[in-house]
Amino acid sequence: MLSWHMSYGRGEDSGAPKYDKEVSHNHIPLLTNATDVSGELSAASPGRLSMASPPPGGAGKPRIVDPVREFGSLGVGNVAWKERVDGWKMKQEKPVIPLASSHPPSERGAGDIDASTDILGDDSLLNDEARQPLSRKVSIPSSRINPYRMIIVLRLVIICIFLHYRITNPVPNAYSLWLISVICEIWFAISWILDQFPKWLPVNRETYLDRLALRYDREGEPSQLAAVDIFVSTVDPLKEPPLVTANTVLSILAVDYPVDKVSCYVSDDGAAMLTFEALSETSEFARIWVPFCKKYSIEPRAPEWYFAQKVDYLKDKVHPSFVKDRRAMKREYEEFKIRVNALVAKAQKVPEEGWSMQDGTPWPGNNTRDHPGMIQVFLGQSGGLDSEGNELPRLVYVSREKRQGFQHHKKAGAMNALVRVSAVLTNGPFLLNLDCDHYINNSKALREAMCFLMDPNLGKYVCYVQFPQRFDGIDKSDRYANRNTVFFDINLRGLDGIQGPVYVGTGCVFNRTALYGYEPPHKPKQKKRGLLSSCFGGSSKKSSKSSKKGSDKKKSSKHVDPTVPIFSLEDIEEGVEGAGFDDEKSLLMSQMSLEKRFGQSAVFVASTLMENGGVPQSATPETLLKEAIHVISCGYEDKTEWGSEIGWIYGSVTEDILTGFKMHARGWRSIYCMPPRPAFKGSAPINLSDRLNQVLRWALGSVEILFSRHCPIWYGYSGRLKWLERFAYVNTTIYPITSIPLLFYCTLPAVCLLTGKFIIPQISNLASVWFLSLFISIFATGILEMRWSGVGIDEWWRNEQFWVIGGVSAHLFAVVQGLLKVLAGIDTNFTVTSKAGDEDGDFSELYMFKWTTLLIPPTTLLIVNIVGVVAGISYAINSGYQSWGPLFGKLFFAFWVIVHLYPFLKGLMGRQNRTPTIVVVWSILLASIFSLLWVRVDPFTTRVTGPDVELCGINC
Repeated sequence: MLSWHMSYGRGEDSGAPKYDKEVSHNHIPLLTNATDVSGELSAASPGRLSMASPPPGGAGKPRIVDPVREFGSLGVGNVAWKERVDGWKMKQEKPVIPLASSHPPSERGAGDIDASTDILGDDSLLNDEARQPLSRKVSIPSSRINPYRMIIVLRLVIICIFLHYRITNPVPNAYSLWLISVICEIWFAISWILDQFPKWLPVNRETYLDRLALRYDREGEPSQLAAVDIFVSTVDPLKEPPLVTANTVLSILAVDYPVDKVSCYVSDDGAAMLTFEALSETSEFARIWVPFCKKYSIEPRAPEWYFAQKVDYLKDKVHPSFVKDRRAMKREYEEFKIRVNALVAKAQKVPEEGWSMQDGTPWPGNNTRDHPGMIQVFLGQSGGLDSEGNELPRLVYVSREKRQGFQHHKKAGAMNALVRVSAVLTNGPFLLNLDCDHYINNSKALREAMCFLMDPNLGKYVCYVQFPQRFDGIDKSDRYANRNTVFFDINLRGLDGIQGPVYVGTGCVFNRTALYGYEPPHKPKQKKRGLLSSCFGGSSKKSSKSSKKGSDKKKSSKHVDPTVPIFSLEDIEEGVEGAGFDDEKSLLMSQMSLEKRFGQSAVFVASTLMENGGVPQSATPETLLKEAIHVISCGYEDKTEWGSEIGWIYGSVTEDILTGFKMHARGWRSIYCMPPRPAFKGSAPINLSDRLNQVLRWALGSVEILFSRHCPIWYGYSGRLKWLERFAYVNTTIYPITSIPLLFYCTLPAVCLLTGKFIIPQISNLASVWFLSLFISIFATGILEMRWSGVGIDEWWRNEQFWVIGGVSAHLFAVVQGLLKVLAGIDTNFTVTSKAGDEDGDFSELYMFKWTTLLIPPTTLLIVNIVGVVAGISYAINSGYQSWGPLFGKLFFAFWVIVHLYPFLKGLMGRQNRTPTIVVVWSILLASIFSLLWVRVDPFTTRVTGPDVELCGINC
């Protein structure tokens, strides 16, 4: 239980704060209204990027760094800047300087060095390595990508010819069937184009962690790596187990990054006392877990998954005490699990008067919809040290204020609250967003991201670095395509070659500047031409015209245009330097404008102008914590740009798509980073019903965007969004609409078999060639796509199957629900209503049967197509051999649907070799009825009228 008194209240109250400088780790007061403060908040270094980077053009030939050597001196000494530049120029002319050179050390750019060729070579080698880029883009080999592009173009041509044939050759006796099928095929062609062409330029990327360390994190020197604020969001601890959240937090605290540069913020949007207590237990366990991880360099650093690994944990371990320490740590973790499980068991029974702390004070979050804001700093400089006396990363608990009558915007609102709190307390220039069930699997993940974000040439144009999602606990066959490998290994790599991947909601490192609505700096292409023209004394008119156009553009940006960036980073920098503030009046107007956009917090507004992050050295911890409570108050965002232009964007349950889209529309680019060891891993819903509900939520968000003002079909044309990137965003929003033609198209085989009609007339030899070419091009596209991406055929096929399963179930319901919500304002929620008994085993959840309305459409399609197959075969048997020829095309069509729905059928049957009795009974009953008493339904046949045969006789 909690053993401290807690006070709470509104964020805007101005009580006098109390601040304790020395607090032991076993007494941590909770701050809810800036009255009780625990721990000191160190000011992050504002100069983390102050290190001057050498010119990229003078790198010379890349050389290999010997890691054994001591990197003590760069050979720059204490000479003046001008002398260093002159020395660098001399090096370009004479890359190898002999020992008896006539140039003094100052001219060689190497002051106070020994007269040794070896040392001079080391310095030159270090300088060369420091000038190298921190990452590089690797194109797919032409032998793999060019055939893929050729087959795409060929397939596009074949589709055009095929559609021309289908449109110009109707079926007279089944016109309605033909018309429906042609409309569906045209939509499928459009959908394929939107999905296929953003994969035209796939790339791979490589990072150089040794160069990053050489430039920003030399041993024995203060680290110049940028600070990172890490966000973990959770809502309901009964649905999101606290032990899972604890493992995520522990993996963050043990990450391979300078501890003073890492801050972890946990957002508890349910204000649950269980989450708070579990986090308190986690902070205590971290004191022994973090030094164990760093001492033995273990991976992963989430204890649940580390101890669950079925590998040789002694591999590459040479420390004699490792086995003993590991055994002791495992025992400590099991005791930690028992304590957390005890908290969960206690939380199952809520007292009538609500939760209270040990001293009898009521828990402020007893009413989850009406409670004050709460902040608690668990770890940090004054939160105690680890078991070896080292400092731990900062760990902060945050629960934003909620009141009746205020819009809270769910996860997007919680993330924006964390953005503001972190800006006030630590203001790291980069942010990592993780779901509570996604732990850090690669302890160097942050360094991987910094290779892009801190690159002197690339970093200033990057809004975020997205990592692929990888999952644990999925069955080997991945029945419901939970890994989603095709999307993460093919689609996102294709987008990385255009303007960058879309933001997928987790595992993403953001540039804080981009989240604030600033536009990226313009690339200095025109600047070079201006320099040349000024050297030759010409083109003054052009430069004046361009400056005039620039000023006109700034003036026009004042108009309300949602596609124009609301800030120019270059303008802000000029304003900070004083160029825009000629007098106190202009300074006041600028301050008022910023507060109107960012909210009424002078501390937060000041933090937005600090490009390199950090908080003012003069700020006191009690002032910062009081301001942090203020910026998470429920009314802070009123009449500001939060959620519309700044931070996570509101308006959809899939806020991630909107947030990334707004950044790309402003001209930013994103990066897709796929390190050999996955950076993050999470948990996936392997149960059929849970998986469909997850897909329903994603599709519903896409439908909401489709019918909003942010729809990529018509939004952002005056921005800098590339066309193929727009194709990808359009496809992301309209893909649920494909469920309607897909449902009709999957019903057509059964209708054709029951009526004896078909959607295609009798084809000629030439037409059969085009049909065959279309099928070959479809298979060839898939094969070549797997070839360049490395995706296996089983993963590709599972993705194809679940595209149909999700299309005729979750996507269809998302379209209906989205239309009801947008047009009628009815918020319908399809939830799980019942489930079968629990099972035992590694994948017990896979076999649990949870009935939901999402299962009705695919179940109906399966039954109808199976009945159609039985009816068609029965009719062919009764009609003789001449009816088997036309039957094959219809049977192929029906089997295509059944094979794609097979994983769904397997999910309905439950555990292998234990089919539910009710399924067996109904299957036999339906098969018997429709096999013996099927009736030919013929609603699409054109009725022909003529003379009566009995009346006219032989003269007819």
